[in-house]
Amino acid sequence: MSRFHGPHTIALGSAVAELETPSLVVDLDAMERNIARMASFAAQAGLRWRPHAKLHKCGALALQLIAAGASGCCVQKLAEAEAMQAAGVNDIYISNEVLDARKLQRVAQLAQSARLAIATDSTLGVRRLAQAMAKTSPNSHIDVFIEINVGQNRAGLHSDDDLVVLAREIASHPPLRFVGLHAYHGGAQHIEDASTRAQTMQHSYARVRNAQAKLAAAGFADLEVTGAGTGTFALEAASGIYTELQPGSFLFMDAHYAQVSPVPHQPVFEHALFIKTQVISCAPTHVVVDAGHKSHAIDSGLPVVWNDGRTPVYQFANGGDEHGIIRPCETAASAQLPAWGDNLWLVPGHCDPTVNLHDVLIGVRGGLHEGHVERLLPVDARGALW
Repeated sequence: MSRFHGPHTIALGSAVAELETPSLVVDLDAMERNIARMASFAAQAGLRWRPHAKLHKCGALALQLIAAGASGCCVQKLAEAEAMQAAGVNDIYISNEVLDARKLQRVAQLAQSARLAIATDSTLGVRRLAQAMAKTSPNSHIDVFIEINVGQNRAGLHSDDDLVVLAREIASHPPLRFVGLHAYHGGAQHIEDASTRAQTMQHSYARVRNAQAKLAAAGFADLEVTGAGTGTFALEAASGIYTELQPGSFLFMDAHYAQVSPVPHQPVFEHALFIKTQVISCAPTHVVVDAGHKSHAIDSGLPVVWNDGRTPVYQFANGGDEHGIIRPCETAASAQLPAWGDNLWLVPGHCDPTVNLHDVLIGVRGGLHEGHVERLLPVDARGALW
C-alpha cells in the first residue's frame, strides 16, 4: 500500500478547484521564475550555486535545479543524501557533521555511487570517516570541508588554533581530500533590516579571511569557500571570498523571508509554496479552516493568508493541530468573512519543516485560481532525520 494519502489521487490535468484540502501546492510558474533569477545571478557573479535540498526534499526538484545550472545539492542529513542519490542526483554535499561510526559506513558506501562532500569540525570525525572509507570504499574518495563558526555559535571550529591541525589530519588520509571551508551563518538569514544584516556578515568575512590566512601559511592554498543562504547570498557573492552559494528557500519563499529586506543587486523572489485550505465552520467574528499545525510549521511564525500579492485582508490565528482561525485584518476590519466551503491560500511561515509534513508537492501550472495540476512531486526525503 502506498504511504501517500489524499491529494496524490488527483489526476494530472485536474483543475486547481478540484484539489482536496489541506494540500501543499507549488506554483510552478513562480518557482521557475525564481530558478531563472538565481541562475542568472550566480552566472553574473561567476559563482557556483548548490541549492539546499533540505528545503524541498524532492529528487525531481534537485535534478531540475541541476539542469538549470546548479552544481549539485546540499543536504543536512545522511538519509537526505541517500534519498537524493536514489533519485539520480550524483553530486551531493552533506553540509553537516556526521560522527556516528555506523552512519559513516553509510557515508562511505554512498561515496561509491555519487560525488560526495561532507563537513567536519573534529579530528574524531575525520578519523572515523577515514576508517569507514578504508573499510568500505578504499577505491573511492570524499571531499571534506572544515566548518568554521562565523557567528551563529552552533557547529564549526570556534578557534583558528585548531584549523591547521584539522587540515593536516584530513590530508593525512588518502581517501579524504581537504577542499576548503564551510562558512554559513544561519542566524543572519532572517535579520530583517538589510544594513544590520550586512554589518553582521562583515564579522563573518573577517573570520573566513583569518582562517584562509592561517591555512595558506601552512601550505593550504586555493581553497573553496562554501556557504550563504537566501537571506545573505548577495552579500557573500559581493564579498569576493565565496566560491559557492547554498541558498535553498529562494525556490519557494516563505512568509518570514518576505519580511527580510533585500540588499542592492539582489534578485527578488516570489512566493511559490502555498497551502490550499477550506472554510469548514463559521462564527460571527471568525471562520475556521482545515489547515492546522499538522499542515504547516509555525517555528518562524504563523502562515499569511495570501491575497494575490495585494495587501492582506484576512489574518491567520492559531487554531491548533487541525484548525486555523481566520479573522479580518485590522486594516480591513469591515471585510466580509469567507463563507462555508470557500477556499483560501496560505503562505507558510517556514517552508522547510512545512514540506517535511507532506508526502507530495502538487505542482500547478497557470496560477492558483485558473491553473491545472501538471506535476506530482514526491517528498522523497520526508522524515529523513537520521
